[in-house]
Amino acid sequence: MHKPATYHVPVLPEKSIDGLNIRPGGVYVDATFGGGGHAAGILKRLGEKGHLYGFDQDEDAEKNVLPCKQFTFVRSNFRYLSQFMEWYGVGEIDGLLADLGVSSHHFDDETRGFSYRFDAVLDMRMNKRAGKTAAEVINSYPEKALADLFYLYGELRNAKVLARAIVQARTSREIQTTGDLLDVLQPFFGRDKEKKYLAQAFQALRIEVNEELEALKELLQQTGRLLKPGGRFVVITYHSLEDRLVKNFFKTGNVEGEIKQDFYGNIHSPFKRINPKVIVPDQEEIERNIRSRSAKLRIVEKQ
Repeated sequence: MHKPATYHVPVLPEKSIDGLNIRPGGVYVDATFGGGGHAAGILKRLGEKGHLYGFDQDEDAEKNVLPCKQFTFVRSNFRYLSQFMEWYGVGEIDGLLADLGVSSHHFDDETRGFSYRFDAVLDMRMNKRAGKTAAEVINSYPEKALADLFYLYGELRNAKVLARAIVQARTSREIQTTGDLLDVLQPFFGRDKEKKYLAQAFQALRIEVNEELEALKELLQQTGRLLKPGGRFVVITYHSLEDRLVKNFFKTGNVEGEIKQDFYGNIHSPFKRINPKVIVPDQEEIERNIRSRSAKLRIVEKQ
């Protein structure tokens, strides 16, 4: 089996780490440790009294743990940030970085079912120890639930027709592999739109399996409470669903984007924007790391 030489190439590493405005003695969180690229950059700027906590729910990421006394690896979903910070006796943090979405490692692993490029069991769980697999979703969800997830999470306009086809196909045999799913999807896209359509369909399943949007909402709310005044929150998003939540939260302090104004009509927000415009990778980085082409970097500071 092919093994990728690099676990994961970090996106916008310098700009995201610069955005944290690191204090050498501060406490920081890398909510998406992955291959440890961002974490290594943060640790280079920390002093002896500083500390970094790296979260990742995937057991594969633990193999990349950095041998450093200023670093603690937490094998858990970042939605449990507050619980683990309390466990480690941390009341406030100076900054948090989250590189959302899926790592290049997941897409390149032929056995996990994240990519339509390989015929593999439809798993898609980032945490292989728990939760339902993509195959369980495909084979057990009612037609309406399937239509909803493909429409809401994949933004597929023909979600209802696709869901009906899946339900019909699974009556004769279970859909267990990416190849099985591709057989069902084949009639719904032209060759010119194949990659986009498949990416959207697989994204929808992945988001559902890993409860990505629910976990992100919980992370945003917890970080808002944990950050010290002057602390930085740095987030890299890759698709409109997660970017909308982040943008709403940074602007209003809530994921719904509900604007709260004072008596004079001034919008109340617990954050100050550091980058007036969203930061995106330049062409050189996109050519070096194809995953970065849809990346958007946002940085705010707790007021």
